Amino acid sequence: MVLETALGDPVFWMAAFAGGAFAASIGALPAFVFTGFMVIAGEMLSLGADIGSVTGLVGFGPIFGPHVSFAGGAAAAAYAARQGYLDDGKDIASALGTHNVDVLVVGGLFGVFGFASVELLNFYEFGTDNIALMVFVSALVHRVVFGYSIIGEITGKNILDMSPAERGEENAPGIWLPWQYKPQGVAMIGLIGGLLGGFIYLETGSVVLVFGISAASLLFLNLGIDDFPVTHHITLPGAVGAFSAAATGFGPTTAMVFAIVFGLFGAFSGELCNRVFYAHGKTHVDPPAFGIAASGLLATVLVIVGVFDATFWPTFGF
Repeated sequence: MVLETALGDPVFWMAAFAGGAFAASIGALPAFVFTGFMVIAGEMLSLGADIGSVTGLVGFGPIFGPHVSFAGGAAAAAYAARQGYLDDGKDIASALGTHNVDVLVVGGLFGVFGFASVELLNFYEFGTDNIALMVFVSALVHRVVFGYSIIGEITGKNILDMSPAERGEENAPGIWLPWQYKPQGVAMIGLIGGLLGGFIYLETGSVVLVFGISAASLLFLNLGIDDFPVTHHITLPGAVGAFSAAATGFGPTTAMVFAIVFGLFGAFSGELCNRVFYAHGKTHVDPPAFGIAASGLLATVLVIVGVFDATFWPTFGF
């Protein structure tokens, strides 16, 4: 049904193009902050009046859906750097304005790519957060399309070694969040974020409200607040873990334990993406998107093996 109503409607195609192009003009990270605002607004409406269209059609839809706007903005930044319009292809915070129309077209085209891909994955019930999955996949695609290396140059002992950056060596890997990559810090924010996600789900019944809160909080990061944590790949998995446990019949305490497990898994999956795909490359490959998609697949696997009865996303017909 979604395939017929969305992919078959030219309005959605046009909206997806506009979403990607608009994100290119304001920057991928500011566009993602809007995702958070729309999700918060939509979930508040949904909780109070059973109206979720702001969340589904705006926050996660063809305007501010991360697979459209964030992915489109990241692709536009990669293209702009390749063309010499931008100094750093990883710069997802700078607005690209309207100086170069080709940059906006690139953002729009990648917005359409993200929209169509997610609609197809959802139609066939691919068992994870397909929006997050396509944010990750779109970044790999833009690297290939614009002639970047998928991984980049490895300067340390191995692909996971960040010590050249710690020593300040030339051509060292660019760590995604220098204040949030060491194991103890990743573990602690994973624990905290998982608990936040689990609790907010249990108290409100909304899985994605905490995602909106985490996404909107990145406004402060975009404004230049030092050491600000990024948590949407932790809090959302935490909520998904609690949801899956509750749907299976586990009590609130067990649900919170699963929230911790999923929060930690999302945190370390994101850090793995940082070290493998982000750090050595020259464009932005999003660690949180990878962490969320990996966590969604974990939940699906746990449904398949019988630990959970259900999870938040469709699971290959299970």
